[in-house]
Amino acid sequence: MRGHQLEESLRKLKLTGMLDTLEVRLAQATAGELGHVELLQALCEDEAARRDATGLERRMRAARFEQVCTVEDFDFAFNPKIPASQIRDLGTLRFVEAGESVILHGPVGVGKSMVAQALGHLACLRGHSVAFTKTSRLLADLAGGHADRTFETRLARWAKPTLVIFDDFAMRDLTLAQADDLYELVTDRAGKASVFTANRQAQDWYSLFPNPVVAEFLLG
Repeated sequence: MRGHQLEESLRKLKLTGMLDTLEVRLAQATAGELGHVELLQALCEDEAARRDATGLERRMRAARFEQVCTVEDFDFAFNPKIPASQIRDLGTLRFVEAGESVILHGPVGVGKSMVAQALGHLACLRGHSVAFTKTSRLLADLAGGHADRTFETRLARWAKPTLVIFDDFAMRDLTLAQADDLYELVTDRAGKASVFTANRQAQDWYSLFPNPVVAEFLLG
């Protein structure tokens, strides 16, 4: 009866990590492998591990990666010109903690999106909120907000994550409205990190903006 009451209490408190391992931990205590304090500590660690796993799953789902990959998965031998040491340095995520932006540029097929998503995966593992998106889709989403008067809500959603990955940036010229929306987003995300993947180098982005002031703000 007491065991049943304990299980009900754990369910009510949503301590399912403890509940899942309760029988094993009690058996260890009965066998003398765990003292009273050690039993409680082990159950607390089980609950913490479950919450960590649940939080990671939630962050990964919210990020909407196209593929789940790690920096270790990347084949640096595929292209010797890829700056492996710089990419591994990005893997420390100091740029995320500093709220800085990173630009990964190069021709199609070198793995820019994969590296960006690997960095996003690392950020999720370390407890950061992440959003991955094709830049065209992000701009289309913000544009839709003007049509149905939800722009501020949509803007706030994109501004919230600790890290946003803008995939396939600088693919085509921006309209004045797109440039303005991008300016609003970058302004609201001041102090937060971003990763841009692009086929063009940053200095070639200026011509894509109808207003050079917006380009200067973004790249400054």
